[in-house]
Amino acid sequence: MRYEKGRRDASRGRIMEVAADRFRGDGIAASGLATIMSDAGLTNGAFYPHFQSKAELVRESVAAALDAQSHQLREALAAGGPEMAIEAYLSAEHRDNPGKGCASAALLPELARQPPDTREVYTDRLLSLVRQLAEALPQAKDPEGVALSVFATLIGALQIARTVEGTELSDRVLAAAKDAARTLIQQRQDEVAS
Repeated sequence: MRYEKGRRDASRGRIMEVAADRFRGDGIAASGLATIMSDAGLTNGAFYPHFQSKAELVRESVAAALDAQSHQLREALAAGGPEMAIEAYLSAEHRDNPGKGCASAALLPELARQPPDTREVYTDRLLSLVRQLAEALPQAKDPEGVALSVFATLIGALQIARTVEGTELSDRVLAAAKDAARTLIQQRQDEVAS
């Protein structure tokens, strides 16, 4: 039976959405194709008309998740600048919902072991996010360097906060990282001003 293109595109989008949530929530290795397809409301046989392999699904899902994160960053920067972006990223809500959150914080160790083409897609998207934040820091001495430092701080802090989730330490990690990210931005701005 043949289906119209719109339905095929909708099925592919649904697979990617479910996969991105599963990968971020459970990890890439722990997310089997059978579970992803079942969650998407499709049979296992419906996978291969859309993707050649799980590796291709990982690559495309990570790209889509980072593109969505870019959109969220753009909105946060427009609403309240870097301060709003830091607050949103290091919120308890973001910490407590890894399946809908930052792909970097959820997947970095596994992404490092993915094929080169997946790591290249990740690198391109990460650099895009860094440049987006750097554009909001025009008065910094090295805006892209500051943005890299801020992202490293945010991602690492979120990973630690998730690991110790449910403890007072988790909240302290989020608060300390917010202060550290703000300080990174302010110090570089002060350097330029002096």
